[in-house]
Formats: sequence, structure tokens, C-alpha cells
Amino acid sequence: MASTFSTDLKLELMATGENAGTWGTKTNTNLNLVQQAIAGYQAINVASSDVALAMSNASISNARNMVLNFTGTLTGTRVVTIPDGIEKFYVIVDGTTHSGNTLTFKTVSGTGFTCVEGKSHFAYSDGTNLNLISGIQLANNTLDAVLDNGNSSNGTINVSNITVSASTTCNTITTTGVISGGSTLTTDSNITSTNGDIEATAGDLNDQKGEIRTVPVVSSGTRTLVVADHGKVISGTGTITVPSSVFSAGQTVTIFNNTSGNISINRSGVTMYWAQTGANANRTLATRGVATILCVASNTFVITGGTLT
Repeated sequence: MASTFSTDLKLELMATGENAGTWGTKTNTNLNLVQQAIAGYQAINVASSDVALAMSNASISNARNMVLNFTGTLTGTRVVTIPDGIEKFYVIVDGTTHSGNTLTFKTVSGTGFTCVEGKSHFAYSDGTNLNLISGIQLANNTLDAVLDNGNSSNGTINVSNITVSASTTCNTITTTGVISGGSTLTTDSNITSTNGDIEATAGDLNDQKGEIRTVPVVSSGTRTLVVADHGKVISGTGTITVPSSVFSAGQTVTIFNNTSGNISINRSGVTMYWAQTGANANRTLATRGVATILCVASNTFVITGGTLT
């Protein structure tokens, strides 16, 4: 009985009693073919024409390599084929420059897949078609898993662009570019953009006090201000007290006198300069008047308003 050849890798299958005296040579050839199939690499220029890869019986063949690197600048649409009937795994590197053209890798009769310029691809042939294995097909490839394993030292992952199309919850987002979301971007802590913009192109941009273009208004009677009042309008009907060791430089509170009489704005262990005269004293805010209190240093404030005395 004569030798035959395997379907996929075209290894020589020697029959009993066949090839007397040459078994060693033929076995070494088979081992080299197996080595090419599991570790072989070949760069193939596909710039100027389609390429039909070959899988020849018992001889080194370009279609048998594990890794194929397609190279060159495409001068037109290009197709690389392997013979039908081969069952094999491939790593495909698209090292070409597409120049507006496409590069397809497929079996002769199959449809295959379109390569992505500059990317590597996992694919397998089932004998009929070449099938691309993409990231979304991999098991346990969830966003949680990606983020958990993004950096072994600090648990972070760095990306150049994130597109948010649905509700997303996180602790802290830091970017050197633009944060934009077509839906909802929610964080339990801070969003910081050090060199770019934060945009909400399809809705409002909110912080812990609400929509940032709206100043929250809080109705209150007699009140000692708290740090949560920063950035708010206190619609007061009683005495307002500015306490010590509460506010930091740059924080502001606006007072609206929502009564038909005067209300007092008093200090408690703080300095409060009147912007009009520079005097440090308690102030009286006339009916329907508005005053803004700005913290300029630890326990030091400036108050301004058109109806203050």
C-alpha cells in the first residue's frame, strides 16, 4: 500500500512496509512540517496582486505557517486565499498600508474576513471558510474583567477614547482629552479633565448640586451656614451666621432676603470684610436684597451686595 497524505497539514502517512530505508528522512520532513504549522512565520507581500497560498503534500508551504504577516502598500483590493479543505488555526498580521483599499483573507470558496490595517487577527479554517475570532467572542471578556486587569500595580486601565452610550457608573474618571457622553455619565467621586473639555452633547452636565448652569436655591429661616451651602442661594427669613473652620478659599454662598424686613448676616469667629469699605463687621441685608459671601482664606471672607449696610 502506498503512502497517503493527511487532509489538513499534508503530512506523509507511510504505509506498513513502505519507504524502506527512507523512514528517517520522511519522518524528519513530517516533523518540520508540524513545526511550521505550530510555529512557522512568513511575511507575504500582497501589494500588487491577489495571493493564493499553497498547502503542498510533504513539503514546506506558505499556507502551513502559523503566523502570516501581509505586507506592502495595496494598489487595489486584495484577496489572500488558502485551499479549501484545510482545518487550521492562524495568527494573521495586517502589516500593509491599505491606501483606501481592502484586504480579505479567505478559503478559495469561502467569504473569510476583512483585515484591519495595523492589527493582528486570530482566525481558524473549518475546511469551508476562514472564521475571525474577535474580542467579543472570547469568554469572560467583560468590561469588569478588563478594568480589573488593566494594570496589575494599581488596578487602572488607560484608554485613548471612551464613548458612553448608556448609563455608566464609576468612582473616578481622569482624562487628558475630552469626556463626552450621549447618555448618562455618573460617578461616585470626581471627574477630572486636565487638558481638555467635559461635554454633555445630548443633555445636562450635573454635579452633586444639580445641573451646573442652575444655582440651587434653599429656603431657610435662621441658619448657621454649612459647607454644603457652597454654590447655593440661601433664601433666608432669619439671621444668617458665618461660622469658623467650615469653608475653604474659593467657596461662595449667596444670601437672598426673602422677607419684607431686614435680616442679619453675622460672623462667628471669622473675619468678614465688606467689599464696599473694607470694614470687618456684621452686616444687615435689606428686604429682597442679595449678598454674596466669598471665602478668600481660612476663616476670612468678603461680602458684597447692593442692599447691605
